[in-house]
Amino acid sequence: MRYVSTRGQAPELSFEDVVLAGLASDGGLYVPKTIPTFSMAEIAAMGSLNYADLAYKIIAPFTGGEIAPDALKKIIDDSYAQFRHSAVAPLKQLDAHTFVLELFHGPTLAFKDFALQFLGRLLDHILQKRGQKAVIVGATSGDTGSAAIAGCRARSNMSIFILHPKGRVSDVQRKQMTTVLDSNVHNIAVEGTFDDCQDIVKTLFNDKNFRAETPITAVNSINWARILAQVVYYFYSALALGAPAKAVSFCVPTGNFGDIYAGYIAKRMGLPINQLIIATNRNDILSRCVATGTYGMNGVSPTISPSMDIQISSNFERLLFDLHDRDGGGINRMMNNFREAKSLTLSPLVHSRLKAEFAAASANDDETKNTIAETFAATGELLDPHTAVGLCAAHKARADNTTPLVLLATAHPAKFPDAVTAASGVHPALPAHLADLFSREERLDELPCDATAIKKFIQGRG
Repeated sequence: MRYVSTRGQAPELSFEDVVLAGLASDGGLYVPKTIPTFSMAEIAAMGSLNYADLAYKIIAPFTGGEIAPDALKKIIDDSYAQFRHSAVAPLKQLDAHTFVLELFHGPTLAFKDFALQFLGRLLDHILQKRGQKAVIVGATSGDTGSAAIAGCRARSNMSIFILHPKGRVSDVQRKQMTTVLDSNVHNIAVEGTFDDCQDIVKTLFNDKNFRAETPITAVNSINWARILAQVVYYFYSALALGAPAKAVSFCVPTGNFGDIYAGYIAKRMGLPINQLIIATNRNDILSRCVATGTYGMNGVSPTISPSMDIQISSNFERLLFDLHDRDGGGINRMMNNFREAKSLTLSPLVHSRLKAEFAAASANDDETKNTIAETFAATGELLDPHTAVGLCAAHKARADNTTPLVLLATAHPAKFPDAVTAASGVHPALPAHLADLFSREERLDELPCDATAIKKFIQGRG
């Protein structure tokens, strides 16, 4: 199994090298040179597997045999053993044809635990095998940071530096990061937005001198292994609802495009998917692109669904690579122009290809609050604001009300208690393992929105 960069200038890499590299040396993102596929019979045979066994079936073909089967199985088993629900990713039914896939039963109450519990162990295994150490550098709009820290804390082969936008994550999200006091964990509050944090991380990865001195790797969704781990729950939920004999639709609250891109990969692997619906909040660059064919930044507006307060959706480049027939040189020129102009316009052909793969809709804060309130009144289920954005978007963009639709519930409502309480009148309690979160000691460093300052900080502690 070989991997290529979306910008066509970096060398092909193996699976292990891609996991360690994170971002390609040309600034692109790695994708498999070919996508493994399953027949309908092979997918049907997966229906009886538990989550970890299914994950092994999905993930193993992408490793190219570099991870020994027993080792890969142990990494996967250990990754999901600590989830608090026996189903790992349980489905709840909202109405006759709408289901919520609860992806918040991991250690940090967010869907990113699925990828980052796996990635932390995978990185540790590869580094141990090679006798190497690594510095993990990532940016978070809220959930990635705590999940990455939970997956990487106390591991002797790595240190981790997570950048978050100061004052733009929820108190629960911040405390989940900053109360982890292991010596290999460093939290950085940046004076800026998530896009600023993400841009600093990309700058560091594109700094060849810095990378030569500091063995950095990424745990953001630019790392292919994160996308790979997320593919699994599309198969898991679809199988539970009758796939492959029955097609299923999905609606995904979307920020950096990684989670819904995993659904696109699942479809390419052979999973029958009717619709993939992109759900955005007021920061709607993706839904505007689907509607108009123009991918243009309008600035970031704070919302009650802060993990989606993003304008540059990094993983969208992976999709653009496919939509442009994998023309790496063309994508390289396009993304360089986008960095300068802050906008790009798809050709009519590429725009039609995008609309053939995805539907999209957005929800503002008032619609989000109303969805939380109405869903609780009708079903007794509390939705976090991001999941509520997804449900509102699903109502707008769903093409067929009889095809089962799976809404990805990306976070536990207790991660956003103020918004949920204001909308529903019910205060969502933290699970027992986090009940004392606000009494725990907190540690973080505040730094300016400056890549040089961040680089010096990492060099001084990595």
